[in-house]
Amino acid sequence: MKDVTEPSATPDFLNHDRPPVPDLVVPRGVQPFHLANRPVRGRLVRLGPLAEALISRHAYAPDVARLLGQSLALTAGLAAALKFRGSFSLQAKGDGPVGMLLADCTDTGSLRGYARISEGAEGMPRDIPRDIPTGEAAALLGKGYLAFTCDQGQDMDRYQGIVAIEGDTLSAMTDRYFETSEQLRAWVRLAAARTASGWRASALIMERVAGEGGIGALDEEEQEEAWRTATILAGTLKDEELLDDSLPPERLLHRLFHEEDLVTDRARSLSYGCRCSRARLASVLQSFPGDDLDHMAEDGQIAMTCEFCNVEFRFDRADVRSGAGRA
Repeated sequence: MKDVTEPSATPDFLNHDRPPVPDLVVPRGVQPFHLANRPVRGRLVRLGPLAEALISRHAYAPDVARLLGQSLALTAGLAAALKFRGSFSLQAKGDGPVGMLLADCTDTGSLRGYARISEGAEGMPRDIPRDIPTGEAAALLGKGYLAFTCDQGQDMDRYQGIVAIEGDTLSAMTDRYFETSEQLRAWVRLAAARTASGWRASALIMERVAGEGGIGALDEEEQEEAWRTATILAGTLKDEELLDDSLPPERLLHRLFHEEDLVTDRARSLSYGCRCSRARLASVLQSFPGDDLDHMAEDGQIAMTCEFCNVEFRFDRADVRSGAGRA
């Protein structure tokens, strides 16, 4: 089997083969649901072994890995609520130890993400485990912004909502986003932890559906009470339940909402979704001036590492032409 990360006779701009990364699909990664005749819809996200496959590509400290797992589950759940073609992403940038947090999910459920440790964080390389201050997302991200972006390609409008990082947890930050950018009431619960089977991550996301004039037999006051009841029931969830591979999504939702006319919709799959290739990275190299390419080269080769899957690609400097339209 050829090594797609090393130079070969195939021109780099034609080489779209995937690097050696997991070929993993979770068939029921997102379970949509709603409560009949109530202003409540939601998604239960269970990444299962996909969380381990994505998080373990880097040697993250436990707090960082937990935050990344939560962001992956959250992004998958938010993307599943939209009708789009392209990718939906979460990006957080701050002045804390985690300078960048990024997760994105395509319309087909391909999921990827990474956390970039600030170069000055304790003076250590970003992939080396370290003692980052224990705490919630706010302690890791610091002051900055949280952005949600739906990108449907060059020919379509790009939608983006941005809010300042406010709140201690990623759930609280997301609630703030819904309140200010979407003017939508939402309830978000996120969980991620290392289990006996590896890293697992999950999310339960609910939104209050607008129902002016009543939903079914419920007037506005009764709708508000139905929403409050749903959030109280959801609040009884434990992280252990969210992360339990042996507990099917339908059974977990039934535990919560069996008295609230629960209706489960068609589940959606999630998959390992890094989209890097020699062709993609070669096109990036072409954007650099020749002097910069010379500076990058060591022993006649340029090494580039995909930030998502942590696979290193090597390019012969002599074959890389700055701005030549190909590499």
